[in-house]
Amino acid sequence: MSFLIAGDTHGTLDLAKVVQYYDGRDAEFSKDEDYLIILGDVGVCGFSASDEAATRATLRNLPVTTLFIDGNHENFEHLNSYPTDEWNGGKVHFIESDIIHLMRGQVFDIDGTTFFTFGGAYSIDKMYRTEGISWFPEELPNYEEYEEGWHNLESCGFKVDYILSHSGPREVVAAIGYGEMSDDEVELRQYLQRVADNTEFTAWYFGHFHEDTEVEDMFFCLYDEVVAI
Repeated sequence: MSFLIAGDTHGTLDLAKVVQYYDGRDAEFSKDEDYLIILGDVGVCGFSASDEAATRATLRNLPVTTLFIDGNHENFEHLNSYPTDEWNGGKVHFIESDIIHLMRGQVFDIDGTTFFTFGGAYSIDKMYRTEGISWFPEELPNYEEYEEGWHNLESCGFKVDYILSHSGPREVVAAIGYGEMSDDEVELRQYLQRVADNTEFTAWYFGHFHEDTEVEDMFFCLYDEVVAI
């Protein structure tokens, strides 16, 4: 079993990093046992029907199952229209049998490896987008999602192997140079900081900031780099 972690892919725009990793290696992987995890802004439910179709086709043709958390640039009306199912201990949307949305505030146990997932973030380009078409207020978590996430962490003793998010904890984001933040994302980053302060984990992976960097050898922001764990 293998896990590959990748940052934002933005539909087909930044999918090449993933395609290149698996290119010519189909025999090494299995859709039943190996996983690609994308950290948001995926475009599986996108703003353009043609790009959405191309994105899904690309992921479908990979030799692994794709798991993803949501970012801020998703078509949430479309994404949330899928029925909520349970998979490996957490809530998911099955977009296709091998393309699965890991919902916010969930703990998954995938063959003994545990993940806490928390998607969502604020769009700094919101003013250039159209609500209901290229921007959705659901990009930011709501109270119920925060509460459910905390309850699920509490239920597993605040201990998981990995944490996956789109934005990052307040102190970590400040350390990579994004201390100034919109009031809209304060609550999310503070919540993620509370998770970081109270949870035992091996590594935390997040996207959103379009760079590759690490903080304290535990927090990893990904964009161009892909990481096998």
